[in-house]
Amino acid sequence: MTTPYTGNGPDELGFFGKFGGCYMPESLMPALQELEQAFNTIRHKPEFWAEYQHILTDFVGRPSPLFYAKNLTAYAGGARIYLKREDLNHTGAHKINNCVGQILLAKFMGKTRIIAETGAGQHGVATATVCALFKMKCTIFMGETDIQRQQMNVERMKLLGAEVRSVQKGRGTLKDAMNEALRDWIHHVDTTYYLLGTGAGPHPYPTMVREFQKIIGLEARNQILLKENKLPDALVACVGGGSNALGLMHPFLEDPNVKMFGVEAGGKGTHTGEHAASICKGQVGVLHGNLTYLLQDLDGQILEGHSISAGLDYPGIGPEHGLLFETGRVTYTAITDQEAVNAFQLLSQQEGIIPALESSHAIAYAIQLAQEMQPEQIIIVNLSGRGDKDLNTVKKYLAGATA
Repeated sequence: MTTPYTGNGPDELGFFGKFGGCYMPESLMPALQELEQAFNTIRHKPEFWAEYQHILTDFVGRPSPLFYAKNLTAYAGGARIYLKREDLNHTGAHKINNCVGQILLAKFMGKTRIIAETGAGQHGVATATVCALFKMKCTIFMGETDIQRQQMNVERMKLLGAEVRSVQKGRGTLKDAMNEALRDWIHHVDTTYYLLGTGAGPHPYPTMVREFQKIIGLEARNQILLKENKLPDALVACVGGGSNALGLMHPFLEDPNVKMFGVEAGGKGTHTGEHAASICKGQVGVLHGNLTYLLQDLDGQILEGHSISAGLDYPGIGPEHGLLFETGRVTYTAITDQEAVNAFQLLSQQEGIIPALESSHAIAYAIQLAQEMQPEQIIIVNLSGRGDKDLNTVKKYLAGATA
């Protein structure tokens, strides 16, 4: 194993080891350079972080609780399971943390229009929410497939004042929505800020998103020390693009005794081709401006990801995860649709908490992991979002399973 990566990245060109970079059309390079310069300016301003923290406290409702799931722990048998309750944030997921940081950056840059991509709709809702708060025009690109399975979130975005543009190219999912958002940005770059929602994309987005999501792990670290007087033995988070996982894990990277697990979407099984396990089953390539692990064929063409979860079917992963995988700092695994639905029901019935289908992948793996650990050991699971949005999806899945 190579020297463990402890989070000191990226380099000046946006690379985490060999991953990352900025492989974008020449027409967007000035905008990305302007963005990087603005971020590097504001990240050193205490007043910026003070305003960020103020909004997270009074508007988002942070800190989010760290909840000891005693019933789930008893069910699993083994390690104690704690849940970092990002589902209790305003808008119902971790996405709002990043959106607050980026809307403040857009304001600093003098932009008047915000665009964003969304899959499950949580990033779209969070973007529409901060745009309403800051009185900015908002356009959300969303694949037609995701629009059909996330109607409630579509209506929430519209109610908040956003224009939702249906993307019918490809399979009509997150990858396609991101493609259209980038095309729009090329044509309106002077006035428009692209508020990217995950830890992927061209430099400097992976770093920016991680920095705005790091609040999750910083809080969890302080909370577990207060509750248990020691650090956790393991961290578990679902991974699509990877922002909620990076947010939880990054403040623990220098603690070698804290093991970390990223849970990808196994879909119908990683042996079937219908999954979104980019690290477990992918190859290194370039998508959306960065070099990372991707689902692709032998000719390098990007394959469609599949997951019951609209937020995990992206056929790639953030570049920092690529380095965390190759250095061995984080272990990546996959959970199937069926296992995620089982965990969705289980947490609801055991703890009275309805998790997002994305988060249900992490819950499913945490139960397996807990059973391999000792009762005095501790697992923190990032409960990245709430599951109201997924009730119809689960209902349809269960009806199909019993038909």
